[in-house]
Amino acid sequence: MKIKWKGNHAISIRLMIMDQITRIAEQQGRTLSPLDDDLRLLESGLDSLCLAILVACLDDELELDPFAGDNEIVFPVTIGDFIRLYENAVV
Repeated sequence: MKIKWKGNHAISIRLMIMDQITRIAEQQGRTLSPLDDDLRLLESGLDSLCLAILVACLDDELELDPFAGDNEIVFPVTIGDFIRLYENAVV
């Protein structure tokens, strides 16, 4: 499990992403499928606006944007892919 330090608090990337997904779905009135690593993002209940909000929130919370930079990024297909993308971006 990758950890991001924010001040003196350790934050699990996985838990933060799952919490953000749940919060955004509630705010946007979306019904989520049961979340697990194999669930396809397009079948999660989140639409493209929700995913954009998720990326923006994670950028703010983690000060991390794995989509920026010169490295080739393959867009994540599943929840697990999305989480690993962020976990692997932590330095």
